[in-house]
Amino acid sequence: MRIVVEHLSHCYNAGSPFAVKALDDVSLTIEEGEFYGILGHTGSGKSTFVQHLNGLLRLPSSLKRRKKRRESGPSPVLRVGEFDLSDKKTDFRALRKRVGMVFQYPEYQLFAETVKDDVAFGLLNFAEKGKKPSPEETERAVRDALSACGLDYDEFAEKSPFDLSGGQKRRVAIAGVVVSRPEVLVLDEPAAGLDPLGKREVMELLHRLHDDWCKTVIIVSHDMDEIAENCTRAAVFSEGRVVFDLPPRELFLHAEELVRLGLDIPLTAKLRLALRERGVAVDCDFTEDDFVRAVLALKGEKA
Repeated sequence: MRIVVEHLSHCYNAGSPFAVKALDDVSLTIEEGEFYGILGHTGSGKSTFVQHLNGLLRLPSSLKRRKKRRESGPSPVLRVGEFDLSDKKTDFRALRKRVGMVFQYPEYQLFAETVKDDVAFGLLNFAEKGKKPSPEETERAVRDALSACGLDYDEFAEKSPFDLSGGQKRRVAIAGVVVSRPEVLVLDEPAAGLDPLGKREVMELLHRLHDDWCKTVIIVSHDMDEIAENCTRAAVFSEGRVVFDLPPRELFLHAEELVRLGLDIPLTAKLRLALRERGVAVDCDFTEDDFVRAVLALKGEKA
């Protein structure tokens, strides 16, 4: 599912003294199959943007857009695959089945008495009227989703989700979204609050899901190392606008500009800048492995 966004703006509390423009004329395209990053400091608009992708935040209807077009400029466009999100006739239920959303700290949204019931809710919630899956089909789907998230069904199915470790809870929460096999998986700060090992395990999980379950993965993050190591491309948001939309290899060549925007940069970019100040040019894609390879190559050694 290709995602096309043109001239998207969003204002909270519009028309009131507390109005805040969260998105300002955003245009970008996310191709099917990407592992895409959304970057930005707090309040930059990145979370508001991704909430539009499955209709949690709605565009005005086509009629309203036509009436306001002369006043507000070009009409916004938001298409996710065959879904036109500006059309009030769009089947948003079908859209949300195909665009799964995992919010920040998803383990706080667990609610059922058992792991299997929590994961099954995501499947049953999207079942078409009169087409509720059988208990056998539900068990098979839950088993597959837990397995895809690195949890053994026989070990975890009957446990209370509240008795699990933090990392296990997060995997259960993700399983509850992917159980409906969405084509696009959107995650807001998927590794937030985890230690380095937990972060690495979550990112490895997302790559497995990207390979086997979800054609497109979109992560919202402020962790530049996370973006450099995992994403095919990333958009940088600042004050509701897209400042950059580039592959990490090109994005982090703009290290000084990113710092001026109040963002951190990957460790590899910091090291590259430090070496450049000493007259040493390092050409790398800003992943740790490629940085080490490039440095060793300068010394005539092999990684």
